Amino acid sequence: MKALLNRLTPARWRKRTVTIPVLRLHGAIMSGGSQFRPALNLASTAGLIEKAFAIDAPAVAVSVNSPGGSPVQARLIYKRIRDLAEEKNRLVLVFTEDLAASGGYMIAVAGDEIIADPSSIVGSIGVVSASFGFVDAIKKIGVERRVHTAGKNKAVLDPFRPERPEDVEHLKQLQTEVHQTFIDLVKSRRGSRLKDDPDLFTGMFWSGKSAMDLGLVDALGDMRSTIKARYGEKAELKLITQPRGFFSRFKLFGSRINPAEMFAGAADGLMTAAEERALWSRFGL
Repeated sequence: MKALLNRLTPARWRKRTVTIPVLRLHGAIMSGGSQFRPALNLASTAGLIEKAFAIDAPAVAVSVNSPGGSPVQARLIYKRIRDLAEEKNRLVLVFTEDLAASGGYMIAVAGDEIIADPSSIVGSIGVVSASFGFVDAIKKIGVERRVHTAGKNKAVLDPFRPERPEDVEHLKQLQTEVHQTFIDLVKSRRGSRLKDDPDLFTGMFWSGKSAMDLGLVDALGDMRSTIKARYGEKAELKLITQPRGFFSRFKLFGSRINPAEMFAGAADGLMTAAEERALWSRFGL
């Protein structure tokens, strides 16, 4: 009804409003995911990103709240945002919430400008790999590990075997290459705004206020106030969503629920939740 009245009202009498699409990219970045706990990756965000840039608006606002995760998925999301921003000639304004760290910051640099909350945690430009070793544990419980491979490096970093120096060295080489890709991406996007600080690319992280001093972000503030200040008090924020109702998620209409799949999905969701919790806890959250 409102839209109809707006069309019937002469143009000079209509309220002039600017609608800014908002993308919420929140959570740990990882491939896969489940119905019970979706992950933040290109597959889960591509449709939303396309939808946001399809709206005729002067800018797209992106809310980032992520402790990082997969560097591949983070870069794919970053690239999709940049590709569409250039194709549609859109300004991208990124707003950080609790965290824009590691892969979360990689996504954030897709913004032409990054606006952080003063208490946001920003940075962690580095690469980490974590696992456990169970060599002594299986000895104590009397378990013998048997691994047969074709190819001497197929059991590299097996957690049930002692670490080999050459395996660790190879892992560190991979990390160095991925780290350099991250560094190059940040430098290409932030350019001369970055300050010359020896800790900038060491994996250290900072508050939003300190991040601004280092050139990792451009300003301090929040989305609503920033958009209103730039585009007027009548500017509206339109959150881009996709329908995910309870019934549609579990496909209760037109198909039968498979209990085995449901329990498997729940178990997978718990594992994803544990992995995500570990990522957030690295930053004290």
